[in-house]
Amino acid sequence: MAGTLLVVWTSGTGGSRALAQAAFDGARAARADAARILEAAEARPDDLLAAAGYLFVFPEMLGSMAGAMKAMFERSYYPMLDRVAGRPYATIVCAGSDGTGAVRQVERIVTGWRLRRIDDAMVVVVGAQTPEAILAPKRIEPQALARASALGQTLAEGLAMGVW
Repeated sequence: MAGTLLVVWTSGTGGSRALAQAAFDGARAARADAARILEAAEARPDDLLAAAGYLFVFPEMLGSMAGAMKAMFERSYYPMLDRVAGRPYATIVCAGSDGTGAVRQVERIVTGWRLRRIDDAMVVVVGAQTPEAILAPKRIEPQALARASALGQTLAEGLAMGVW
């Protein structure tokens, strides 16, 4: 759908799901038909090709992007190659400590698609450092949810206005 933002997410303990939902809600606040949301396991190349821009939301796992998000990129990489250059994207990473490895990994992948980054990656550090904390359901602070919502709104508005 022309002008549509696709929010692709995966989550193991709920943190990334909450951030993706906040971003999606922000995009829909900008324009009711401005966004679609899909779990990474469900997203197919046709879904990505139909979107005008992307927001990738996922947890950092072992210093890298979560496997379900990586699998989505692996499924979609070649079918999208040379077909999405210049489209805008942003990234939200829910991290236990710093998220930089996950950010680097997604940036390397989308460089091949020649996507246009519209903002630095948003990294939400939840500070989970013990096995119990890592596996526990995550509660995302309201200010982080507000930032995710604002990012979704910015992407959707930019697509609607033809800025990106």
